[in-house]
Amino acid sequence: MNADDESIRLLDLVSALRRAFADPAGADAAAHDEIGRVEALLAAATAVPNPARPTHHPLTKQLPAVLDLASRQAPDIAAALRPVAAHLPWRYGYAPRDDAPGLDAAMGWTELIGPLAPIVSREVCFGLTLIGPHTHYLPHRHPAVELYRILVGHPHWTMGSTTSSRTPGEATLHDSNVVHAMRTESEPLLAIYSWTGDVDTPSAWA
Repeated sequence: MNADDESIRLLDLVSALRRAFADPAGADAAAHDEIGRVEALLAAATAVPNPARPTHHPLTKQLPAVLDLASRQAPDIAAALRPVAAHLPWRYGYAPRDDAPGLDAAMGWTELIGPLAPIVSREVCFGLTLIGPHTHYLPHRHPAVELYRILVGHPHWTMGSTTSSRTPGEATLHDSNVVHAMRTESEPLLAIYSWTGDVDTPSAWA
């Protein structure tokens, strides 16, 4: 894939993700307001992407199964993601934990728009989170306001002391520094995410 093809495919993916992210279905009033803020910031981001730098993260071994599920549940996104999925900068940024061996290989995210992303913005982060099956994304927090839009999976989602099951299409909003966690069962989780506010301070274990 040459640089021009990569740029076109990356922009196609971002366009498909933005359409799904902006869907008013599955979003309450607070999530809908945050979607509007994110969309305005995305529209102001750099128009021409830099080349993506693939990280060859071990998480990419989950991609074939995730893409097969996405083909049924979010076909437009699956079609845009499949050509570039393995070439994206997937990463994991937490300190190791003795009580969660292998977590760094079972989950991660790729930032498509953001301060260090192929499409540069200092105001918003936008990308994909991928969590393999039977994985607990342990309680964590961050100063950024975060919104997730689920594409694949039926994870258990915890905010504070409340845990509930989520389904594809649902939008979940985390206010600044709210402790939250996710747990998958037999299905992986693929979700669009956004950050606004303090997009430079990383997540930390709660």
